[in-house]
Amino acid sequence: MSDDGREFWTVERAREFAGKWLPAWTGNRPEVLAAFYTDDALYLDPSVPQGVRGKAALTEYFRKLLAQNPQWVWTQREAVPMRDGFVNLWRAEIPVNGKTLVCDGVCLVFLRDGLIYRNEVYFDRVELLAL
Repeated sequence: MSDDGREFWTVERAREFAGKWLPAWTGNRPEVLAAFYTDDALYLDPSVPQGVRGKAALTEYFRKLLAQNPQWVWTQREAVPMRDGFVNLWRAEIPVNGKTLVCDGVCLVFLRDGLIYRNEVYFDRVELLAL
């Protein structure tokens, strides 16, 4: 821990966290996924660039998002440690219209007391929107 109380993460710790968190994105279980986030969490992705704030709003967002994509599978390609979390380089396999779209992206994962307080997700949506 640094002098300002912030934690430095390791690759191993990031992989361990992602190994529990990323599977929660599969199977349409919004409450399970939301349990990885703090009550005051901020979540941003390309469809909500202004962000979703707070666990209640985030759970509702996840409820809609996961219902549309119950079978997608997320895996970590690489973890880059940073203070208070890690950069998560990920791959999503998304079944769409009888095919599987493979999408690579990155997200910033900031944690406090083992829960995500800020999650910023970035990826190219061109192929997904074309489908």
